[in-house]
Amino acid sequence: MVTSRDVARLAGVSQMTVSRVLQDNGKVAPQTRERVLAAMREAGYRPHAAARTMRTRRTATVGVVVADITNPFYPQLLEAVAEALDAAGQRMVLWNGPDGSGALESLDEGTVDGLIFTTVTEATPQLGDAVARAEPIVLLHRGLDELDCDQVTTDNVAGGRAVADYLVATGHTRIGFLRGPELPSTARHREHGFRERLAELGHPLSEDLSAPGGFAHDVARSAMRDLLDRADPPTAVFCANDLTALGAVDGAVSLGRRVPEDVWVIGYDDIALTAWDSYDITTVRQPIAEMARAAVSRLLERIGDRDLPARRDCFPSELLVRGSTARTPHPAH
Repeated sequence: MVTSRDVARLAGVSQMTVSRVLQDNGKVAPQTRERVLAAMREAGYRPHAAARTMRTRRTATVGVVVADITNPFYPQLLEAVAEALDAAGQRMVLWNGPDGSGALESLDEGTVDGLIFTTVTEATPQLGDAVARAEPIVLLHRGLDELDCDQVTTDNVAGGRAVADYLVATGHTRIGFLRGPELPSTARHREHGFRERLAELGHPLSEDLSAPGGFAHDVARSAMRDLLDRADPPTAVFCANDLTALGAVDGAVSLGRRVPEDVWVIGYDDIALTAWDSYDITTVRQPIAEMARAAVSRLLERIGDRDLPARRDCFPSELLVRGSTARTPHPAH
């Protein structure tokens, strides 16, 4: 059986340093910590979970809460979170539910050290109380303005504005929009940026060309068919996420319309499906891996020191031009 002494010899450090790494002690230099973690992986070292919990009063387990695992975006995000946790010597427990109440109960019971919420839409009393107690909680992907806690998001307002800039600069004036649900911050911020920028450019969004896409394929497919059945249909449609864009493309095809020859389609998130040849959808990329690493890093810092001030990290987004907009570059580029 590989012991911590074996890891220490392999890494060229003291056993005390190995213990500090296992305890997530901040006194270990980042380069040393990485060398110890690499030695653990090389040696196949697995610390005894029960002994470590008794020694550190920590479980090395983090709960991750998601409400809609059927959306392809979330498996990609969860994979990135799992990789970041694994690199930090942490385990992941997944809760798939609307409010994360079970996860918060586990945090109270001490069976997890902290929580990452990926699909939060409102500050429930239970979540608000946990944040007020300075429990280790990070909101990832979706944020809440009313909660003073650690949050890692992308600039969805800027992403929506970038889409408006692109469509107007490439000559579109009949622009459609398949919006997301009302509650998620991602949907609200993307719509705000898109509407605001279109108005600034002198092409305000026509309400008769705006329809609920619901972040759902079937809803978006039906909404796209309705838009394209109009006497004066849109020449381009922005969809509030990629799953909506996939439904929009299928809706267009079901009517015999061609993408991009008859209508352009733009999504948001850059899920893997959008790059497939059969879809090839222009989209706004979120830096998922970078966001996941930032969320995990911040959560582990919070677990080590609950008195840290809350921090909000907002990553930039990037418009990726593909075949659903004829691979037409932005004129400014």
